[in-house]
Amino acid sequence: MIFQSIFPYTQQVMAEHPLMKEAAIDQCLRQARLAFETWKQYSFAKRSEVFKNIAAILIKDKDALARTITFEMGKILAESTAEIEKCAYVCEYYAEHAESLLKDQPREAGYKKSFISYQPVGAVLGIMPWNFPFWQVFRYAAPTLMAGNVSLLKHAPNVCGCAKKIEAIFLEAGAPPGVFQVLIADTPVVEKLLEHPVVQAVTLTGSERAGSSVAMLAGKNIKRSLLELGGSDALIVLPDADMKKAAATALQSRMQNAGQSCIAAKRLIVLQEAMNDFMIEFDKLIKSLKQGDPFDAAVTTGPMARPDLVENLNIQMQRSIEQGARLVLGGDFEGCNFSPALLMAVEKGMPAFDEETFGPMAVVIAAACETDAIALANDSGYGLSGSIWTQDIEKGIALAKKIDSGAVFINSLVKSDPSLPFGGIKKSGYGRELGREGILEFVNVKTIAATW
Repeated sequence: MIFQSIFPYTQQVMAEHPLMKEAAIDQCLRQARLAFETWKQYSFAKRSEVFKNIAAILIKDKDALARTITFEMGKILAESTAEIEKCAYVCEYYAEHAESLLKDQPREAGYKKSFISYQPVGAVLGIMPWNFPFWQVFRYAAPTLMAGNVSLLKHAPNVCGCAKKIEAIFLEAGAPPGVFQVLIADTPVVEKLLEHPVVQAVTLTGSERAGSSVAMLAGKNIKRSLLELGGSDALIVLPDADMKKAAATALQSRMQNAGQSCIAAKRLIVLQEAMNDFMIEFDKLIKSLKQGDPFDAAVTTGPMARPDLVENLNIQMQRSIEQGARLVLGGDFEGCNFSPALLMAVEKGMPAFDEETFGPMAVVIAAACETDAIALANDSGYGLSGSIWTQDIEKGIALAKKIDSGAVFINSLVKSDPSLPFGGIKKSGYGRELGREGILEFVNVKTIAATW
C-alpha cells in the first residue's frame, strides 16, 4: 500500500510514500525507548536550545515549507506561510516558558517539606489531521517534548511530505534520533502502538469517529489520551456590535483554510434586530472572495483537500436547501474547487445546523433575542469554542459564561494561542493543549513529602 500526496487544485500526484513494514515500526519503538532515556535527562536549557533551533529553521525555510503544505492540502500560500510562522512562535514560547511552567510547586500539608514535581511519562503517540499539517503537530509536540517526553507521529495519509519535513527539522535542530519520529502507517497500526509499553499516551486531533475509537483503545490499554475533535462554533452578533468588524471577522473565521478548521465560525447566529445591518456588510465581503489556484496571490480561497470532503459538504448543503434553507451565493464545485457559499434561513434540524460543516459555506441563523441566541449556540453536540460581538464587554463576558464550550472570544477571532489552553467539551473532545494546562497533560504529577 502507498500513500499519495495529491495537489487538490489539479488532482496531480506529487509524491508517493510507501507504508512502513512492521519491522521498521518496531525499530522506531525501540529507538523511542532509547531516546527517552537520553532526552528526559536533558536540562530545560538544553531542550530549549533544540526548540529555538527548530524555530530558526522554520523561519529560514518557511517559503519552501509553505509550498509543501499548499501542494499537499491546498490552502492558499499566504495561509501556509502564516502557519509556519505560528509554529516557530509556539516553539519559542515553550523554549522560554517550559521550565517555569513545570517548576516544583510547594504545598503546605503538615510535613517538613512537601511539593509537587512534574516529570515526563515516555513516548506520546500523535495522531494528526491534514488541515493544519504543521501547526497541529507543533501544537502538541512543543509542550510535550519540552516536558521531556518523546513522540511518534502518525500523520494523515495525504500530508506525509509535511510529516517527513518536520522529522527532518528536528534532526537538523539537534534533537537526538528517536525524540521525534514519523510513522508512515495505516490506521490498524494504532492498536499495536497503544498496546506497546513504550507508548504511554496518545493525543489525537480529528473526527468524532476517530476520537471514539482511539479513546476506547487508550482506555483498554490504560493509556492517557487527549482528544481535540470537531466543532460547530457559534458566532453571535448582538445589535450593538461593530458590524464592519463583526462581518469581516465572521468571514475570515468561516472561510480561512477553505473553511476546513475545527474552530471556524460554522454557525453565524445574528439577532433579528441586527440582521439587516450585519448582512449588508457580510454580503459585500463574501462576494469579493475568489476561489482558485492557491499559488495565485489574487486568490482568497483555495480548493478543499479531497473530493470526498467536497461531496459531503454538497450533500449537507443540498439537504438543508430541501428542508427550507436558502442558497444566496456560491455552492458550485468542480473537483476539489468549491465556490464559497452562503446559506440563509438555516434552522435546527437541518444538516447545516446540526452537523459540522467542514468547508467554505457560511451559515446564517436568526435569533429572536439574547436568550434565544445562547440557546441556539448551545443546541449542539459539539462544544469547542465560539465568539460574541457586542460593544458592552461586561454583557459579552456574562453571555460567554453561559455558552457551553472550551473557549469564548469577545469581539475577536477565535484562535489557538500558546499562552492559553485550547480544547473542548461534549463531542469536541477532552483535555487541553497549549498554555500551562497543555504542558501538564503528559507529565507525571508526583507528590514528594518529607519529614524527620
